[in-house]
Amino acid sequence: MIVLTETIKKVNSPSRLTLQTVKIAPETTTIRSLDWDRDRFDIEFGLNNGTTYNSFLIQGEKTALIDTSHQKFRQLYLDGLESLIDLSTIDYLIVSHTEPDHSGLVKEVLQLAPQVTVIGAKVGIQFLENMVHQPFKHRIVKNGDRVDLGMGHELEFVSAPNLHWPDTIFTYDTKTRILYTCDAFGMHYCDDFLFDEEPDLIKADFQYYYDCLMGPNARSVLAALKRIDKLAIEKIATGHGPLLQHHISKWVEHYREWSQAQAKAETLVALFYAEDYGYSDELARAIANGIIKTGVAVELVSLNAAEPQEIRELVDAAAGLVIGMPPQSAPIAHTALGTILAAARPKQAVGLFESGGGEDEPIYPLRNKFQEIGLSEAFPPISLKEPPNQTLEQMCDEAGIDIGQWLTRDRTVQQMKSLDGNLDKALGRLSNGLYVITAKKGEISSAMLASWVTQASLSPLGVAIAVAKDRAIASFLQPGDRFVLNVLEEGNYRTLMKHFLKRFPPGSDRFAGIKTYPATNGSPILADALAYMECEVTSRMECSDHWIVYGTVQTGRVAKLDALTAVHHRKVGNHY
Repeated sequence: MIVLTETIKKVNSPSRLTLQTVKIAPETTTIRSLDWDRDRFDIEFGLNNGTTYNSFLIQGEKTALIDTSHQKFRQLYLDGLESLIDLSTIDYLIVSHTEPDHSGLVKEVLQLAPQVTVIGAKVGIQFLENMVHQPFKHRIVKNGDRVDLGMGHELEFVSAPNLHWPDTIFTYDTKTRILYTCDAFGMHYCDDFLFDEEPDLIKADFQYYYDCLMGPNARSVLAALKRIDKLAIEKIATGHGPLLQHHISKWVEHYREWSQAQAKAETLVALFYAEDYGYSDELARAIANGIIKTGVAVELVSLNAAEPQEIRELVDAAAGLVIGMPPQSAPIAHTALGTILAAARPKQAVGLFESGGGEDEPIYPLRNKFQEIGLSEAFPPISLKEPPNQTLEQMCDEAGIDIGQWLTRDRTVQQMKSLDGNLDKALGRLSNGLYVITAKKGEISSAMLASWVTQASLSPLGVAIAVAKDRAIASFLQPGDRFVLNVLEEGNYRTLMKHFLKRFPPGSDRFAGIKTYPATNGSPILADALAYMECEVTSRMECSDHWIVYGTVQTGRVAKLDALTAVHHRKVGNHY
């Protein structure tokens, strides 16, 4: 075993970073980056016991590196890797998913080993192309694909989307019977123990990790468990925390029990699409992303691979159906469509989209059949006139939000009624100004009427805005994004308020009929606003059903010095 150590100085206290390399099976080594003092993961995920970022090296006749590490381990990790192998002899870099804590050093590895072929899911390779900004050799793999490294190490890939990123894949080595799962089955727990010798010591962290990262995608967990049931697994090589060996059946059964309980309570959309046909993959994931924002679960199913019984069970459990048109020449997909139609029932929500593969099944005859059955259309059919661009992807995202909001409308009303009357009225006495947030990314723009806005800091000048997770503009307010905060004027706000309160169809122009001019950051300024401020998102914090977006103010202007801000007075506090 090799151990490398480095201390990084923080403002308040030093942070211990160590590297541990251990042989875990024939020709197989783990490279574990131990982050002993990390106390927070993302914004909302508090840590009590640090974390690790685990990478793996398999050396057959060909060599594969599975995942890298976090950027903070750059020199430690690269030194450790070079002590194990000549980087010019690495054949494959398998990217389990592209979250930066696992792929943070992919660019550095590619610079030192340009001969490497990167292996990943289709969407993962697309993400990487936007991350590393350099050409690289790659191979896209699907569920069941294999790569032979020689010396008995044949790697089989298992599709595991949404665990917890959309591009996740597992890797199974048939020789060592090790399943490499990245985030799944992991935990944020930093310890010298390499394996799970003391289950009672780590169970709380294991469950906390599941609740935070895997629980929201319980159906995706169950789908992944079904795919790995056929594998003879002797070790689970996780991306975080100790590797699992001594109590594998117990950990897997925990995932199964927790996910089954979670799935029963979820509102579900079944999203059927023709995998690897036209642009169906990209559009399906964009719609799914919008659905997830509303707190509704979504399960993606390939029309070319699903069994009829699986389809019937899924349609029966789903409150909503979304279908991407398969090619007319695909008999298996046509059988799947017939199964969906036979299992669909009145009052389910439905949405359809074209895949753009050149021989799509016609969308409108299928639409008519669903309407005859009595399903409610949650969004208009999405037609492709050209290859997907930002505008189309945003339309799909908004379509997903629409079907999710449609399915949760009763739940929203119940939540409003559940608040104590006196508390409801007391909260309603919190008055706020009226504002319109506007933002633009590339060729697409968005807007939102807002009242939960406040100045949040003086140095630097900053504002905080509460944005519901299911608002379309939420994707425009990531750290680094720019926006304009438009202040509405007392006595001159009703037209703008009415306009931005209405429900917009997916992909529609939020500014049609509204006079605007561009800010220096590119976002629209409302010509009839009392004042505006150009801002940049510095951070955002998750608060249950809202994001708290903090932005620094770059510049601003007042149109009328003697006018006042419009104020929004509510009678109750359970809705805007």
